Amino acid sequence: MAKMNESLNEPMELRYKIQPRKDAEQAALNQTDYDPFADRQNEHPTTDSETLTHLLKASLGTGILSMPIAFMYSGIIMGIFATIVTAFICTHCSYILVKCGHKLYYKTRRSQMSFAEIAEVSFQNGPKWCRGFAPVAKFSILFGLFLTYFGTCSVYTVIVAKNFEQVLNHWTGTEVSLRMLISCLLIPLILLSWIPNLKYLAPVSMIANVFMGLGLGITFYYLVQDLPSIETRNYFQMSTLPAFFSITIFAMEAIGVVMPLENNMENPRHFLGICGVLSQGMSGVTLIYMFLGFLGYLRYGEGTEESITLNLPVHEWPAQAVKVLIALAVFCTFGLQFYVCLEIVWDSIKEKCTKRPILVNYVLRTVLVTAAVVLAVSVPTIAPFMGLIGAFCFSILGLIFPVFIEMVTHWDTGFGAYNWIVWKNIVIFLCGIAALVFGSNSAIADIMKLYSDDTSAAPVAGGIS
Repeated sequence: MAKMNESLNEPMELRYKIQPRKDAEQAALNQTDYDPFADRQNEHPTTDSETLTHLLKASLGTGILSMPIAFMYSGIIMGIFATIVTAFICTHCSYILVKCGHKLYYKTRRSQMSFAEIAEVSFQNGPKWCRGFAPVAKFSILFGLFLTYFGTCSVYTVIVAKNFEQVLNHWTGTEVSLRMLISCLLIPLILLSWIPNLKYLAPVSMIANVFMGLGLGITFYYLVQDLPSIETRNYFQMSTLPAFFSITIFAMEAIGVVMPLENNMENPRHFLGICGVLSQGMSGVTLIYMFLGFLGYLRYGEGTEESITLNLPVHEWPAQAVKVLIALAVFCTFGLQFYVCLEIVWDSIKEKCTKRPILVNYVLRTVLVTAAVVLAVSVPTIAPFMGLIGAFCFSILGLIFPVFIEMVTHWDTGFGAYNWIVWKNIVIFLCGIAALVFGSNSAIADIMKLYSDDTSAAPVAGGIS
């Protein structure tokens, strides 16, 4: 009788085992002869350096220009530590997403999956109570990613045109129509969208990094001039700290490009690890964010503007060069942001396009770019609205969803000693809720400011990276 009870209890214990050994879990993954990375077929795989280039460009967007005012909200010392914490959370969420994807590759014998597919498969293979949510999870991620990145493409079009507008108005002395400049970008953006894959898009991202690097280099030149004593600045600012996280999280967040980058890698295993592509890229991004935020706030103090470029002397040519370089960098970044939208739509229709799929693919690219430009022409003040969408989507997609995916993926193997994975994910979940609340509140304030003061320029949302 005792043996019968023992045999009945054994499956339950195995199913809800709480503290599995890492070597035992790894052995379970290796017990199959299937290697998803060897089975992966990429016609144009990207190298580690090319993937790193894309990752840097995805994370070094226009949101970095808001880091000085973020440091003003946090205090100059608190800002350093808060930036590190924020970067660690964002990087960790990307890490666990890819890590769960690798585990599910072995489990389902698939060689690659998108963000939405990882969510769907993890729920399908999770506990019974969550399997019915698999289609909802997939649709929610696809809808959120498309909405956010398509809107970002429109915002990028406005940012490029507005930077050129300011320079042209200064040199010509006449008012140049913003809508006309946006319309002029249609053909160049279509040609950029025709770059077939991430392999060939890597040089464009490299050029974008060069432009952004030059722009930031000139900005740093201005920031180090006549620096005041650090004692003249606030060290800690707790009351406005939520505003810091609102700006920094959405500036750094690049969850939508993580799986496309991993899926196109020649050596996907190199994406993770202490010295992996993800760690290298986010470490560099974090340092740049800290330096710009620290020096920007130290230089301008309470006079720090929403974008640090607004503090630069507009009548000097180096400051004008910064606007042009950043506009060119954002233009080149359009292709990487657009790739996320294209992949979502193309994956949903490619099985129905067996006749001339290449032609249909390029027609789809043209239609999507045209729609983004038309939206920008129709609503050139779209940035604050996309800030609201970004605050809502990035907090859920970038912080909350990876937590749930990790929980259901590891449901059958346990959550580590003392359930540390559960406690860690509770903290990240609370950070996601805080980012959702404070980010949405900040974006709504920007929208109200836009319509209450017609003479003021529309602020660039911190959530658009």
